[in-house]
Amino acid sequence: MRSLLLAVLLVACGNDKNEHSRTDHEKETVVVAEKKPDLPPVPANMGSDATHGAAAGSGSAAAQAKAPIDPTPPVATNDSAPPAGGHDFTAEAKALLAVGACGGGPLPDGVPAALVDKHCSVITKAQNDYAEGWMKQASAFFEQKVPKDVPKKVVYPFAGGDLSTALTVYPDADEITTISLEPPGDPRTLGVLKGKDLERALGKVEYELKFLYRVNFSNTLNMIEAMRGGQLPTQLIFGLSALKIHGYELVALRYFKLEDDGSIHYLDDNDLKKAPDPSSSGNAQQRNMIFSNAEVQFRKAGGRIQVWRHMRHNLGNTEQKGIGPGLKEDPRLVKHLEAKGPIAGMTKAASYLLSWDSFSIMRDYMIKHVVWMVSDATGIAPKWGKPAGFEYETYGDFVAPHIQAGNGISKDWKAEWAAQEHRDLRFRFGYYDKKLRNHLVIMHKKA
Repeated sequence: MRSLLLAVLLVACGNDKNEHSRTDHEKETVVVAEKKPDLPPVPANMGSDATHGAAAGSGSAAAQAKAPIDPTPPVATNDSAPPAGGHDFTAEAKALLAVGACGGGPLPDGVPAALVDKHCSVITKAQNDYAEGWMKQASAFFEQKVPKDVPKKVVYPFAGGDLSTALTVYPDADEITTISLEPPGDPRTLGVLKGKDLERALGKVEYELKFLYRVNFSNTLNMIEAMRGGQLPTQLIFGLSALKIHGYELVALRYFKLEDDGSIHYLDDNDLKKAPDPSSSGNAQQRNMIFSNAEVQFRKAGGRIQVWRHMRHNLGNTEQKGIGPGLKEDPRLVKHLEAKGPIAGMTKAASYLLSWDSFSIMRDYMIKHVVWMVSDATGIAPKWGKPAGFEYETYGDFVAPHIQAGNGISKDWKAEWAAQEHRDLRFRFGYYDKKLRNHLVIMHKKA
């Protein structure tokens, strides 16, 4: 979702050398070509609109409602799964999976089956088209390219709502961490939304998921409203949709915050007293920000527990108005990530922020801990990767970025593509280049 990713990031860039004469107001927003609310055209070779397949499931909500769900989460059996603790939101997650992500299971009381059937007729088609088009091509590619001994812990900065791409690249990961400016959101709201309010909230989820699956990254101008101020926890629903598409079972949901040393504290009932009642007319964004970090346990049928954590954080070095402290003022995220040791990495459609001096802390973390990483040209450029002992493999074509934010690193990437043999890329991965052509790069430590 990054598949699923950022077309816009709210950042203030200080004196970054890649930012020329912008005013302070202009520096707060980096806007790319996809800022318009209409769905953009699909570039050539992005993926086929094949017929619907069984991978994403089908059927009406009424039929789905008959499917039994085990109410008791199984005990975690692998080292990466966390200990028990915190308030259990699994029931709310299963309801959101059934209603928002169209993943089957009984509908909650008071949610009309006709409304869910209408919603899911759109969502299921988008999911199936995505699975049979982009995901099928990308999965075959990464199955051949990702080493079998790659670290089982994955870090995906600037991820937007894109768990699905992470699962496409690393389906066997023990732990996937996605990070963006958008919170998972308050999971309690589905139980209180009624009538037109519920219909409007599902409509917002519907539009954003269609956009995500069509262009394979999220647009932050849209996500500000859909995920930070959304009546439903849109970011969480995006992740639940990814689990459905990839054939995983939902096991458990909890929320957490980071302690000063970077360790996890699961939100308990005392913590939740700070959250406004979801049935009140309180500010939705305030409620969603309290639910800024989520942990979802999932598994293949009969398989081991895997973990997805999404964290809401400003990945810039310093604090910026409206988006919170940066990594320098609030180092808890970096401490948490560093404790993982060697990682597999990925990013895409990240507004070229990893090439900006004002995002050097995140870039330095990735360089120090990544063993193998895939990205578009918004990843870690050769000027930093090669001195640190990385090699690059380029795929597709890249002559220049399609947005101004990448101009500062454009020559470095162009030279890397020119120096290597041409390798075909038949699907889109994040941004296209200035000529609307697909591109992708693999960065790995030298043997």
